[in-house]
Amino acid sequence: MHTLLAAVFVISVSMSSASSGDSDGGTDFFTGADQGTLVVSGSRTTGNPDNSTSPFYDAGTGPSHPVKEFDFDACLADWDSYKGCFRARTDADPAVDEPAIAAVPAITLTDLAQFAPAPVTASGEPDNLGVAGMPTNFVAAASTHTQSGTLFAIPVTVRFTPVGYDFRYGDGDSASTTTGGQTWSALGQAQFTPTATSHTYRDRGTYDASVTVRYAAEVDLGVGWFPVEGQLSIDGPTQQIRIFEAHTALVARTCVEQPAAPGC
Repeated sequence: MHTLLAAVFVISVSMSSASSGDSDGGTDFFTGADQGTLVVSGSRTTGNPDNSTSPFYDAGTGPSHPVKEFDFDACLADWDSYKGCFRARTDADPAVDEPAIAAVPAITLTDLAQFAPAPVTASGEPDNLGVAGMPTNFVAAASTHTQSGTLFAIPVTVRFTPVGYDFRYGDGDSASTTTGGQTWSALGQAQFTPTATSHTYRDRGTYDASVTVRYAAEVDLGVGWFPVEGQLSIDGPTQQIRIFEAHTALVARTCVEQPAAPGC
């Protein structure tokens, strides 16, 4: 009875194995029985299907897509518009072209001549008088000047700031300073003492003194200040300075007491 069952089992396995080999497209199998033991030998080659053509390729090797978080509130908001629960794509706002700004030619000091500050007169202290051999104090009262107008058909504001002073004293001497000077009183000094803008004449006489003020220019076209290259020099008119000699003498009375006395 056991022998019959073994034979039937061998035949059944042999037929099944042979059937499997025939359907595998050329794969060889050998089956047999040896004293009640089933022996199966052969080879079988398997390969992965082509991922590019098979719909059953491994999902781990395919392209990945980001998983978007589901927004239930958005789903409900779109329910009546028949969009269902599909995520709507929001297009970016269309780019808005900025209005073109008209090109402005390069601005030079010559272009700013119409906005230039008025000339400044140099005054000698005291009262445009002086004493030979003693300092005469000069003051040029220049200050920052701002004016608005139109340049190249564009509204513009121009600002001039004094940055230098060139004094000419009329006796052949000159001096350049960064200050227009102050009166002796403002400086807290006594008369006929040296200052940053004083000059000492050697001889008596009348001298034509003047000052040229140098300005730095800035322009505002409505977007902020920017400097203009160079400095604008403005010559001032001449001012006569009378220089006297001083002599020491013993007198009986002062000039206030006796105005007609010699030297008064």
